[in-house]
Amino acid sequence: MTDTLPSVVTDLPQERRLFTELPGPRSRALMERRGSAVSAGVGGTMPVFVERAGGGVIVDVDGNSLIDLGSGIAVTTVGNAHPRVVERVQRQVADFTHTCFMVTPYSGYVEVCEALNRLTPGDHAKKSALFNSGAEAVENAVKIARAYTKRQAVVVFDHGYHGRTNLTMALTAKNMPYKQSFGPFAPEVYRMPMSYPFRDGPHSGAEVASWATSKMEKEIGGANIAAIVIEPIQGEGGFIVPAPGFLPALKAYAEQHGIVFVADEIQSGFCRTGQWFASEHEGVIPDLITTAKGIAGGLPLAGVTGRADIMDAVHVGGLGGTYGGNPIACAAALGSIEAMEEEGLNDRALAIEAIMRERLEALQAAHPEVGDIRGRGAMIAIELVKPGTMEPDPELTARVSKAAHAQGVVTLTCGTYGNVLRFLPPLTIPDALLREGLDIVAAAFDA
Repeated sequence: MTDTLPSVVTDLPQERRLFTELPGPRSRALMERRGSAVSAGVGGTMPVFVERAGGGVIVDVDGNSLIDLGSGIAVTTVGNAHPRVVERVQRQVADFTHTCFMVTPYSGYVEVCEALNRLTPGDHAKKSALFNSGAEAVENAVKIARAYTKRQAVVVFDHGYHGRTNLTMALTAKNMPYKQSFGPFAPEVYRMPMSYPFRDGPHSGAEVASWATSKMEKEIGGANIAAIVIEPIQGEGGFIVPAPGFLPALKAYAEQHGIVFVADEIQSGFCRTGQWFASEHEGVIPDLITTAKGIAGGLPLAGVTGRADIMDAVHVGGLGGTYGGNPIACAAALGSIEAMEEEGLNDRALAIEAIMRERLEALQAAHPEVGDIRGRGAMIAIELVKPGTMEPDPELTARVSKAAHAQGVVTLTCGTYGNVLRFLPPLTIPDALLREGLDIVAAAFDA
């Protein structure tokens, strides 16, 4: 398979180069300053400080060029400094940096909403509102659903992750590190079984959905549920792709009971899975869809998009925020969306998937610790277990990731059990660089 990228997305050499051990001396000095100045509660994956980034590489302050298989957790889908994003942002910064859309509006906010209304699934009338982060988007989707239905209960799922605000911590399944010691949490949140094919055994998506909807009926009552909130592909929970039929069955139950079906596409949206949104793989049309991460080329922006009647159910002034839809972030989003459309990045995500699956299947054949390969597009993961069992192996996962880091490959872990290696390369990564990064991960297993 040949590279399918545009000819120029960055002037950085697309190669891995290590001039020092990692971290190098300048990064170590900055880590000391970080330890003195930054709260210890802020986590970290690699102790290197970035100087430049683009395409598929991150260059640190010591001159080391690292292969990026994380995209800042699915944010830099079009790369870290795509020319279309840079040009629009520079122009906007020179014009004005902020006015607050709720005070004196500007066209960029409207243009981003128009793009979201056009690109999200379904041909019904839609409207959007913009915010700063994925957690804000999810929280506002719940507000909108409650205002529309006049109900309070919210249904979420095992292994789900939705954010770090008080309400979204309540929606999130995993305690450490997201919830520990931060309660009490928001009430009227109910957690249901998730389709997890690797661990479900021989159960169809429709079967698992029937367990979930039966539990909803018994414990809540369909007439009391405002929203069902679900990631079409779970992110932090381990890149879990539900079995076919699970999402359509939940959507059918929501329609039957007048429940707002909310697709959290914050990690899976914007060409990441080979479709604009992961919901499209099963033909599911959400009532509301939340977006962030890949929308704006690295700038903070999030959105809620959905049926116009639902979006308009909130009283005037009920949605907003000082920075929501900041003009610079909107400019970045318009450049990012332009790049995705004109450069065919959905096709690029599928090409990346083919490369990753071929290499990871070879790895699985050689190493029984690789229990499962899953995901879609450029959102692929492997779940590691102790050979011959289903027992999670988070220790091996951490060792493999650390070994890859030492060789200059940025990898991320995730999963309820901490035993999943996830791969989220920017869609601008050259094929050769992607293959080299995967080879280094494989070598970490061999070692």
